[in-house]
Amino acid sequence: MKRIAARSLHALKAAEMIEGLQAFFVRNLDDISETLGNRQKFQPVEWFRDEGSHGGGIRYIATDTTLFNRASVNYSQVHYDDDTMKKLSSATAVSTIIHPLNPLVPSMHMHISWTEMRDGKGYWRIMADLNPSNFDVSDKERFTKALREAAAEHYEQGSAEGDRYFFIPALGRHRGVSHFYLENYNSGDNDGDMKFARSFGEAVIRIYIDIIREAIASRSVISERDRQQQLEYHTLYLLQVLTLDRGTTSGLLIHNQNDIGILGSIPSHVDKELLQSWVGKLHTVQNHLLQSIIEVLPEGKAVLVDDTVKRALAKKVRDHYRSHPEALALQASSSHIPPTVNNHR
Repeated sequence: MKRIAARSLHALKAAEMIEGLQAFFVRNLDDISETLGNRQKFQPVEWFRDEGSHGGGIRYIATDTTLFNRASVNYSQVHYDDDTMKKLSSATAVSTIIHPLNPLVPSMHMHISWTEMRDGKGYWRIMADLNPSNFDVSDKERFTKALREAAAEHYEQGSAEGDRYFFIPALGRHRGVSHFYLENYNSGDNDGDMKFARSFGEAVIRIYIDIIREAIASRSVISERDRQQQLEYHTLYLLQVLTLDRGTTSGLLIHNQNDIGILGSIPSHVDKELLQSWVGKLHTVQNHLLQSIIEVLPEGKAVLVDDTVKRALAKKVRDHYRSHPEALALQASSSHIPPTVNNHR
């Protein structure tokens, strides 16, 4: 099979830029592994949308289990060049989550995408957030400073929208400690906007690489409490991704050809008992989803979320929102809610 690229010149340029960000990040992560004396590089896994006729993507997944709990750097481009009835022409994205093994080294999520409609108009979605399981104020300050400098005049808006999007109402807290989310961005200058998206992504990658290099070198004394807090945080991360994250839900509802990649952000283990303790705190209809999630997890306390479990989780989420479409209104959002699922219809 072969992935067929979108025909639009701007989509092709966006793909080249976004694949460049993916390669830049993977290369830097591999360099960290090599510096530590490890040889296990990120490995590519390709997927195809409709056997490649509508695109697909490639994700790089971590194989260095001495450094990473879970890590995935995903590129995708889906298009409908042969179906003019679709509202969407193409969607091109890089989406990545890095969960280090060391509980004193923060996780990080970043998403940068170009969505192009049938009439040639489009917009950028630009997100980045730092997600520590054990809080370190210097990490937050450095990451936030990098976001502020990279986003420039867009920082205040993106920071406020990120804080709104990554808030978990049932638990009264945010997923991370520093958030940025710029939705539906189009200044009218196509080349300038793409340059901004690229420079923002590069800045986020550079500061995160610096943070994890220094943290790995200096934070080697790890307590059982540190590990327990990481497990608890990873459980919270799963809760947010599966019950609130609009991007994850949209991806699962649009098709079932990349469920493992879409759920690449889920950490390796979660606390099933902690998840159970949160039943009743969510909105009634979302409690049903949480209970369905708990049902497919293995027995025990610290349970493994492998690919088999991910496929089962993807089905539960998909079935839930198809049965309860009104529950989509309960998901996280900025002040602008993109019609992602409708665009693919």
